[in-house]
Amino acid sequence: MNAPPPASWEPFPWDAAMRFALGILRWSPAAFWRATPRELVAAWEGASGLVPHVPADRADLARLMTAFPDAVNRSGASHE
Repeated sequence: MNAPPPASWEPFPWDAAMRFALGILRWSPAAFWRATPRELVAAWEGASGLVPHVPADRADLARLMTAFPDAVNRSGASHE
């Protein structure tokens, strides 16, 4: 039994994806058809600069270590 798609569902924009991959990125048709939609979106984000990649720094690590400390047993040794 298949449920109907949600009301906000839209089909994947294959025509626009092909125009971008073949025309802008200059991928071959074979490369385009081997790529997944997720890879195509990542290529779009990289080419457009919409999602800049910023690596974690020491402050990020300190915040994560504070938010998610290692578990410690009664003897003071860390659990692994």
